[in-house]
Amino acid sequence: MSALEGLAVRRTTTAQQLADGLSERIMAGAFGPGDRLRESAIAAELGVARNTIREAVRILELTGLVRYEVNRGAVVIAPTRETVEALYTARERLETAAIARTPSPAQLEAITDAFASLEQAARTGDAGLVIDRDLAFHQAIVGLLDSTRLSEFFAGLTKELRFYLAVLSKSETPDEVVAEHRLILDAIRGGDRERAVAEIRAHVETSVRRLSELL
Repeated sequence: MSALEGLAVRRTTTAQQLADGLSERIMAGAFGPGDRLRESAIAAELGVARNTIREAVRILELTGLVRYEVNRGAVVIAPTRETVEALYTARERLETAAIARTPSPAQLEAITDAFASLEQAARTGDAGLVIDRDLAFHQAIVGLLDSTRLSEFFAGLTKELRFYLAVLSKSETPDEVVAEHRLILDAIRGGDRERAVAEIRAHVETSVRRLSELL
């Protein structure tokens, strides 16, 4: 008997589809920080079981976009300066440690390709696509650590970072995003690890400052 006998590959569940849809609405600003996600109202409007909505909200909790509050239920996160700084500090520690290493030819190619994809996304003007490619660029940088565990940890952070990048997208153009990332890429390609670390730190500090002003 095969160890995989009876294992079925299932399509995305309705709850996951709802979680993805709600996530997109949150990113687009349809639900603001602190807004309640009224499960009964959402279930009634969409014509789905309330239990399915509850499961979708639990999925959103894992992404960091939603949390449960006593007497209020599920609410969209209302970031504080402390939570933003904690998240971005974790990001900075990972990325500066990674970028201080000398990339292999394959790793340099991966980072360069990720930047090229970011440039292409910027030309479309699609904010969601720019955010995806932005995060992919930084994921490629973390790949310099040669650790699947650390790469997976960073991938987990990107779920929450996506929310903040959506906020930032309202105050910066895609061309400005590309320009900031080009400075990082140029330092990596030039083999100037000290400058690369400085560019990552400047990038993170600028993001935190802008978020503090916007939030």
